[in-house]
Amino acid sequence: MNLEKYLTLGDEVRQAKDKGRPLVALESTIISHGMPYPENVKTALEVESVVRSRGAVPATVAILDGKIVAGLSGAQIEELGRKGQGVVKASRRDLPVILAKRIAGATTVAGTMIVARLAGIEVFATGGIGGAHRGAQRSFDISADLTELARTDVAVVCAGVKAILDIGLTLEILETLGVPVISYGTDNFPAFYTRSSGFKTECRCDTPAEIARALRCKWDLGLAGGAVIANPVPAAAEANPALKEEAIALALAEADKLGIAGKRVTPYLLEKIALVTGGKSLATNIALIKSNAALAADIACSLRS
Repeated sequence: MNLEKYLTLGDEVRQAKDKGRPLVALESTIISHGMPYPENVKTALEVESVVRSRGAVPATVAILDGKIVAGLSGAQIEELGRKGQGVVKASRRDLPVILAKRIAGATTVAGTMIVARLAGIEVFATGGIGGAHRGAQRSFDISADLTELARTDVAVVCAGVKAILDIGLTLEILETLGVPVISYGTDNFPAFYTRSSGFKTECRCDTPAEIARALRCKWDLGLAGGAVIANPVPAAAEANPALKEEAIALALAEADKLGIAGKRVTPYLLEKIALVTGGKSLATNIALIKSNAALAADIACSLRS
């Protein structure tokens, strides 16, 4: 496969690969669909700085002008941030068409995992992964993130499953798919805005080096697929559980009333929850993304040691 035809590495990423330095992939839907402008651009640049401060190199991923770019420039991040939800969300199924049409695409968790694998990046930091939506037993609305985790060898550091989803069902699907779920420093699985979802995980690791060893064992054994590294939101930034559930319930009811479905659901719900909580959920979101970036960088460095 002629990767150069489709994939471009940013200068910093290319130099890091040449020198064997640790890399961390970062998604771009968090820029275009996850936050309002200009907070989205400010946060994206700060997250990159967090990765650099821990000794790794950030590779923010998107599709621009018919090319997959791993390692966006500041100007490219600004462009995505200004366009916001006008940028197409790019998951596995969307990549070929977006590339062929030469339009801008912001990569989802699944899309970013694919690009990270193509670029030889083993660790990816995001906010929260997608999963089974509430009522998925009827709608079959299940994120492609889960099947991507089962097939693509990239570790995803997150604050758990997005709290708007059915967390228990998502964990059951991950178990069926054989995806390791590792909680960092806790026996509980986090719930994005809060440190515990009420669900336990089978695997706990207390250091980045321990996580890195587990990942290396998995891939050395030829066990295909990634892993979920669940990193609880910092305690100081944790949302009030009661307020969070109230905001989610209101947002879900509103989305159902308006007939909002598919790719429009998550950005709508996040925006609505931020409004209901007076912006507190956005502050929590920013804090957990930075925390995840720091842990991902530490894991990437441990994988290189």
